[in-house]
Amino acid sequence: MADINKEVGRRIRGYRQKKGWTQEQLALEASLHRAYIGQIERGEKNIGLINLKKIAKTLNISVKQLF
Repeated sequence: MADINKEVGRRIRGYRQKKGWTQEQLALEASLHRAYIGQIERGEKNIGLINLKKIAKTLNISVKQLF
């Protein structure tokens, strides 16, 4: 299970970096806490589906692209 968390986090980080955003910018745009974004990107947190959808929408990608 931890492997999927790390993979999704790695993908979120990649898309975020492509936009040139900091974790703080992504968190602000997605209405999430910056520390939570960091934990997701490091694979430390199980991301809920609602938050996954918020992040995907904010990054202008589909949820499917994060898997």
